[in-house]
Amino acid sequence: MLLSKRVTAVLSASLLTLACQAATAAESVNFVSWGGTTQDAQKEAWAIPFSKQTDIKVVQDGPTDYGKLKAMVESGNVQWDVVDVEADFALRAASEGLLEPLDFNTLQRDKIDPRFVSDHGVGSFFFSFVLGYNDGKVGANKPVDWSALFDTKTYPGKRALYKWPSPGVLELALLADGVAPDKLYPLDLDRAFKKLDTIKKDIVWWGGGAQSQQLLASGEASLGQFWNGRVYALQQDGAPVGVSWKQNLVMADFLVIPKGAKNKDAAMKFLANASSAQGQADFANKTAYAPVNVDSVAKLDKDLAPNLPTAHVSDQVTLDFAYWAKNGQAIAARWNEWLVK
Repeated sequence: MLLSKRVTAVLSASLLTLACQAATAAESVNFVSWGGTTQDAQKEAWAIPFSKQTDIKVVQDGPTDYGKLKAMVESGNVQWDVVDVEADFALRAASEGLLEPLDFNTLQRDKIDPRFVSDHGVGSFFFSFVLGYNDGKVGANKPVDWSALFDTKTYPGKRALYKWPSPGVLELALLADGVAPDKLYPLDLDRAFKKLDTIKKDIVWWGGGAQSQQLLASGEASLGQFWNGRVYALQQDGAPVGVSWKQNLVMADFLVIPKGAKNKDAAMKFLANASSAQGQADFANKTAYAPVNVDSVAKLDKDLAPNLPTAHVSDQVTLDFAYWAKNGQAIAARWNEWLVK
């Protein structure tokens, strides 16, 4: 009888230990993003307040790597719980079965701009590609729309364009060539590349925000395509740069949960917090990226609000994430061939 009690006590203690370990494991979230100032702001606006409210630890990781995410899911050894990805990848990954469906009993779907939510992802933030220019290079005749990039007589100098095969450059080329915004898709690739050929020798390519800022502020590029937040930051620093919001091109990041994530329930709570009105507003106020929650606009800093895409909706063209999810890989192959010609 004594031995039986001891065995029972040992078993009970072991079960309690296992239960505590399981509870401890569930009380953490591994969050993956792009690093730099963006992830720093996500940590400050989302992770730290979330941990204080819930006692769920948020472990920072990164940078986002699509190949690594896919390999984790396919191997069944998923180390990431929440990942910040581009919108077109979020849709493509969902179609390939790489993501968990979201729980909209936890998330408030009706509070998210419908452009930035799907069954498997919720917007992290959105931004616009805008036409930025160096005041000293363009003179008194300020450029108005994307056609200015292709008018080398009126606006001489280099053009700064985003070098990656993703939504943006092909669309702006077609808009500059006279295609109506509601007729952009499916993209006429032949027409877009033909238009880009006319300025190919004048293009300087940028691959990151800091590089784009240096090109514009220094005057190495007279004008170009830029993330709106980067132009705003230059203006705040007193750089001689201007911006046109006409036909600003909207792109977004999504937050997703990889299929088989170990802390799915805690991850879902994190997504609910990050996409809340306050969470989105706090992040926007730190970064000049726009909030996806429709109730966040009223919480934006008054000086910042006019410099966000949310204040320029009438001149906005939302890039077709679903089109790029389906066709992006084929377009990338053609894009890379064109770059080296």
